[in-house]
Amino acid sequence: MVSEDAGDVSSSIVCSGRLNTGMLPAIFFGHGNPMNALAENVYTAAWRRIGIETPKPKAILSISAHWFVPGTGVTISTLPRTIHDFDGFPPELYQVQYPAPGDPDLARRVQKLLQPLPVQFDTAWGLDHGTWSVLCHAYPHADIPVVQISIDEGKPAEFHFEVGRKLAPLREEGVLIVGSGNLVHNLHTYAWGRHMPDPYDWALRFEERAKELMLGGDDQALIGYERLGPEALLAIPTPDHYLPMLYVLGARQGGEAITFPVEGVDGGSISMLSIRVG
Repeated sequence: MVSEDAGDVSSSIVCSGRLNTGMLPAIFFGHGNPMNALAENVYTAAWRRIGIETPKPKAILSISAHWFVPGTGVTISTLPRTIHDFDGFPPELYQVQYPAPGDPDLARRVQKLLQPLPVQFDTAWGLDHGTWSVLCHAYPHADIPVVQISIDEGKPAEFHFEVGRKLAPLREEGVLIVGSGNLVHNLHTYAWGRHMPDPYDWALRFEERAKELMLGGDDQALIGYERLGPEALLAIPTPDHYLPMLYVLGARQGGEAITFPVEGVDGGSISMLSIRVG
């Protein structure tokens, strides 16, 4: 659980300059409201701390809930654009830029690892808010190359877990695999502009069940989440924010530890849980 004093972590702290020479973790971030990009709260402070405490990666491969399209694509631009993929937010949020470089070599490596799956190189997409709203806190200098891979909206959950498994070797090559979504993501019940309620009981029950399954290594139950009862259907009305977590779980090696460096529920129905593998 993030402690209440986590907000005291200074945004001026710089991550270590050393590059990791061993296996990097894989991390799923519950990114929540896009306004977290501008916020100073317990979640963003914890994201900064994750960036400081994790050995600096050579590159980042991000799987964001917001690139949910037919087919599998990977960004190959050398300077990916910052995408403001939302409406109705304050003007200052649209001014945020995250000018991290791309990494065409990593894009080609992803394509090779996923063969024979057809993976299209993409120069039109960039970094959407599922990626930059978290990384602007974890790696505020935007000095680490970032590549995004799309989520194929037409494929079942098992497919996405298997893609994560095939991407796992990147962790030994200095690449930080990042999933960004939310374990519980029900916007219909979210407290938009209202007093933040206590978390819904169903949200807490599903989050606790999911954590137990992760710690117990029951990946198949998490892949078949539709069979986990009514709480799961409320927590995951659409799969886009859930599937990035399966890529991270798929990248788990053997009996690696799973920890939860960030916990909390925003607006009653958005889980801010972060999941670290390794």
